[in-house]
Amino acid sequence: MFRKVLIANRGEIACRVIRTCRRLGIATVAVYSDADASAQHVLQADEAVHIGGSRPAESYLRGETILAAAKQTGAQAIHPGYGFLSENADFAEAVEAAGLVFIGPNAASMRKMGSKAGAKILMQGHGVPVVPGYTGEDQDAALLQREADRIGYPLMIKAAHGGGGKGMRIVRSSGEFAANLESCQREAKNAFGRERVLLERYVETPRHIEIQIFGDAHGEVIHLNERECSAQRRYQKVIEESPSPFLTPALRAQMGAAAVAAGRAIDYRNAGTVEFIVGPQGDFYFMEINTRLQVEHPVTEMVTGLDLVEWQLRVAAGEALPLRQEQITTRGHAIEVRLYAEDPEQGFLPGSGRISRLALPAADAHVRVDGGVIEGDTVSIFYDPMIAKLIVHDVDRPAALRRLAEALAQCDVLGPKSNIDFLEQLIRHPAVVDATIDTGYLDRHLDEVLATPTELPEAAMIAVACAELLDEETAAINAARASSDPHSPWGRADAWRLGHAGKRVVRFEWREHKPMLVAHGANGRYALEIAGRHVDVERALHQDEWLGARAAGSALRARVRRSGDDWLVFVDGRRYRLHPSSPFAFDAAAVHGAEVIKSPMPGRIIAVKVALDGTVEANQELVIMEAMKMEITLRAPHAGKVVDLRAAPGDFVEADVLLAKVEAA
Repeated sequence: MFRKVLIANRGEIACRVIRTCRRLGIATVAVYSDADASAQHVLQADEAVHIGGSRPAESYLRGETILAAAKQTGAQAIHPGYGFLSENADFAEAVEAAGLVFIGPNAASMRKMGSKAGAKILMQGHGVPVVPGYTGEDQDAALLQREADRIGYPLMIKAAHGGGGKGMRIVRSSGEFAANLESCQREAKNAFGRERVLLERYVETPRHIEIQIFGDAHGEVIHLNERECSAQRRYQKVIEESPSPFLTPALRAQMGAAAVAAGRAIDYRNAGTVEFIVGPQGDFYFMEINTRLQVEHPVTEMVTGLDLVEWQLRVAAGEALPLRQEQITTRGHAIEVRLYAEDPEQGFLPGSGRISRLALPAADAHVRVDGGVIEGDTVSIFYDPMIAKLIVHDVDRPAALRRLAEALAQCDVLGPKSNIDFLEQLIRHPAVVDATIDTGYLDRHLDEVLATPTELPEAAMIAVACAELLDEETAAINAARASSDPHSPWGRADAWRLGHAGKRVVRFEWREHKPMLVAHGANGRYALEIAGRHVDVERALHQDEWLGARAAGSALRARVRRSGDDWLVFVDGRRYRLHPSSPFAFDAAAVHGAEVIKSPMPGRIIAVKVALDGTVEANQELVIMEAMKMEITLRAPHAGKVVDLRAAPGDFVEADVLLAKVEAA
């Protein structure tokens, strides 16, 4: 076994690899960019080496610099994690040429899978089902148009090199093909350096099911069963689970055998994932082999009880696979979701900035948290904005979903916006609960999941008002005890005054609403006035994040807790964030200039589609930005004339910078 391993990655995956290495007694070396100088993977590793600037091309993609760091520190092997150089055959080859061990498949296997087009041809030759399409090298636009018309619509354009949902477009008619081809090629060239694409028939309402495979240097290849990743948004996986609720035992065996055949076809070693697209009738087709460990590998670990990183290390060290195919067993059901710094209500715009509060559930036998940041850390603009992965396990799928709902309810992020509320609604959606979701469902019905309530439930207002009143009373009691006169009536928190009954006003802000409640009483017994309605509350008690009471003669129980200066309250499976405000606060009118187009976040300008003094139509493309691995298109808010233009291709801009101004026609 290795004595020292360098991890050529960052964040959550680097921390994940460090944990297994530490358990096995293997020393670890982290590498870091300028932006990651104080990152958790740097602090957790035994050693750390600075490798360059904040942008990936200046650091984590510099293979020669990473190799130099490995030699400098005496590392015997390099673990690439996932992303960055993990599927770079040239890097894997350079590692081996330097006399080190690359913890992953060899360069030859990678090259066979590096081209989606070549991979499809190879798999077809080994009896693995593939989707009909065009995989040729001739990329003439007219030829591609003819091939698309031959294959028929709908079809998918895919970047031949790359993954992660980049460089992919669905085309539903011949007239839409040319524009989508241009966009896809531009994105592919920007993301992967090559603009070659392939075409394939688009399977309607498909499932995405992948098989985890492992191979060793002794010619053995096995699979560790499947993960289903059908809940996707724009080809990005949102929920991953194992086992798949869709597969029958017979179909599972067929797909497992096909995955092993795919691995043997390329003499596969180490961890890999064979991804299949599965039709409604159980027809399945090869998509690709990801020649690395996957982000969602923890769900396989939870149901098998295996440590896949340990397997990677042992196989890379020359050992045989720890188990044979017939020894692989699974138990229960596991589900994974990822907490991101992003704003679902703004098109899932990635966020950045300091995390002032980060609450996550405690890890136990049922809940696992894989993270790369802690409270006080900063989500950088240069990398993926993932905060943590939340993985749960229980005896069956319904129990796992309940476990996940409870784990999410314990999560809280302050600083950049997060997708927690989106995930809470998604896992309760009938398409997820009933396991009927397909890969395109969220893109077709995203509004259903993102639908936000327009009214604040009365139960939420009552629960938070009671929590606020009880907190005030507790604070007053503590202050009185610490004073020279603990029995003074002026230290009471029930609004007692000489000559009139006590009255307290409680006001909150929620979205554009600013509800105000008037309360009489104390010690958990209140008479509340809410928008002209009278509600009597008895036996209110706030303890361990739960508020219990009787309100208007009915039982009320809600999770209520502080979140910074705010209150978080959960009613009917939805969280509401209420901000306490002064009853006498002045409501300033909002000022909005719709004609001004500003950068929504820091990023790089990759295209400017208009000219100064040019005329534009409503919703016409103005500027295209690249930020945090995604392309953002800024459009004209209305028809008019471009009277100011301050963007040029290649510019790096900060957030909220004026890029253009459109004067209404």
